[in-house]
Amino acid sequence: MNIAKYTLENGLAVLLKESRAAPVTTFWVWYRVGSRNEVPGITGIAHWAEHMLFKGSAGFPKGEIDKQIARDGGMMNGFTWLDFTTFFETLPADRADLALRVESDRMVNSLFDPKEVELERTVIMSERQGAENDPTFLLSEEVVGTAFRVHPYHHDTIGDMCDLETISHVDLWRHYQTHYGPDNAVVVAVGDFEALRMIERIQELFGRLPRRSNPQTIHRPEPPQHGERRVSLEGPGNTAYLQAGYHAPAASDPDFFPMTVLSTVLAGVPGMSMTSAPPPNRSSRLYKALVETGLAAGVSGSLSPTLDPFLYDISATVRAGRTPDEVEAALDAEIERIRQEPISDGELRTAVKQAKAQFAYSSESVTNQGYWLGYSSIVAEPDWFFGYMDRLTAVTVEGVQRMANTVLARRNRTVGHYLPQGL
Repeated sequence: MNIAKYTLENGLAVLLKESRAAPVTTFWVWYRVGSRNEVPGITGIAHWAEHMLFKGSAGFPKGEIDKQIARDGGMMNGFTWLDFTTFFETLPADRADLALRVESDRMVNSLFDPKEVELERTVIMSERQGAENDPTFLLSEEVVGTAFRVHPYHHDTIGDMCDLETISHVDLWRHYQTHYGPDNAVVVAVGDFEALRMIERIQELFGRLPRRSNPQTIHRPEPPQHGERRVSLEGPGNTAYLQAGYHAPAASDPDFFPMTVLSTVLAGVPGMSMTSAPPPNRSSRLYKALVETGLAAGVSGSLSPTLDPFLYDISATVRAGRTPDEVEAALDAEIERIRQEPISDGELRTAVKQAKAQFAYSSESVTNQGYWLGYSSIVAEPDWFFGYMDRLTAVTVEGVQRMANTVLARRNRTVGHYLPQGL
């Protein structure tokens, strides 16, 4: 797959993929730090620190990066999730050096001005308050928090409000000094460039940057769940919701791929690109059982590639006049059916074809290729991305059945209901 791999003396991992399809280059820096690296008292700090890295440096004052990227006809963004924080720029190929200069500067020279920290506190808290107006956020936070008692996946990336009120400038600066360094990062470039020239420039700009202090490794594996857990929420609104979260394999586990096929059979193939919504799932079993019968207005399944085992999530929007209990009973019937009766060879072929097509679509642009190559490097290894299709092809009916019987067991799940007031 024409990937050039390098490791600089300061520990920076570099992945380069030449692509001449268009005169465009995308440049990403992935940091091995997300909400997984947080402890009570500083939840939300990774996301807040990401915000601060858009606030400028001496070399790129506040707002200057946006202006220069826009002037050169590019786009940029950054985001934080469970296992990572990442920043990227996609630019015309002859302007790509701007991305290298921006990211090498951002890695060590971000200012963290105390006034900006306090201004951003109000932004982050408002973001949290806005999320709390969404019943699906509240339900998901409750389900995930109940499913994980030990592992730090139990708290949402946005953080807890009490921590957002008390995290200090010193806390943020320490987080930056600990986690943002070449020895904790992966650089990915995909597009119209010559790999040798690109690595020379990366060496010139990033090779001189010092290593950071070694981040403490957080290793708190979640113990097996031995019984179903349940939560129930009440709140404003006119719509009820149901969510069921099953402990599922990590990305690096070979079982992730039969689990992907199982999810596709049950709820349809998920959206996999950075920005696209999932495709229609009208042929899936749960759509037919819950939506076509009038029990739910919509149903979806989510299996995210993660560094550690996370959750396979099934979510349904309860149709007016129905109850979460009715939807759950229909869901349980479909879950039991797929556990008792192996899927057909035809279903297997269709699900694999759908999953392959969505993956191919999601990695079509150079930006999404950079996204998946970096994402894979964080949660597994770079070759995870390139072996995705072959691993799906290797899935068998027996493998899917094994996942149905282990992952979809009731003792392995947490179920949540959201009941609008007055229902």
